[in-house]
Amino acid sequence: MSVAQLAPAVTRGSSRWLLLGSLALNLFFIGIAIALAVRGPPPRTWDPNVFVRMERLATALPPVDGNVLRSQMNDNHDAIAQAQTKYHAARNAIRETLRQQPFDPNVMRTAIANAQAARQVYYQTIQGVFATAAINMSPAGRQALANWPPGRKSSTSGKP
Repeated sequence: MSVAQLAPAVTRGSSRWLLLGSLALNLFFIGIAIALAVRGPPPRTWDPNVFVRMERLATALPPVDGNVLRSQMNDNHDAIAQAQTKYHAARNAIRETLRQQPFDPNVMRTAIANAQAARQVYYQTIQGVFATAAINMSPAGRQALANWPPGRKSSTSGKP
C-alpha cells in the first residue's frame, strides 16, 4: 500500500470533523447574535431628575438618616425643582443655539454663561440641603453618605 492510497481516507474523516466543527461554531455565533438582539439596551443607572437620584441615595442610608434627607428634600422641594428646571432649560438653550442657522458664537457664549450661572445656583441649592441634612444625621449615616455610591471605599479607611 502506498502513501497515495492512504491520503483519501484521512481526508474523508478530516472533512467530516471540519464540517461538524464549522456547524457548531456557526450555531454558537448565531446564538450570540440572537441573545444580543433579544436582550435589549442596558438599564439606565443615572437619572437627570435630582429627586429620583436623592431617593436612591436615601434608600442606601440607614432608615433614620434616609428620612432626614427625605425631610430636607421635601422642605426645599420648590427651590430645588425651580433650580433644576432653570438649569435644564439653560442646557437646552445651548443645544438650541448650536442648531441655529446662521450660527452666532456670541449667542452661544451667552447661553453657556447662563447655563454656568444656573448650574451654580442648582448645585448650591442641593449642597445646602445636604449640609443641613448632615447636621441631623448619625455618624453612620454621614459615613454612608460619604461613601456613596455603595461599594466606594473611604480614602481614609485603615488610617488612625
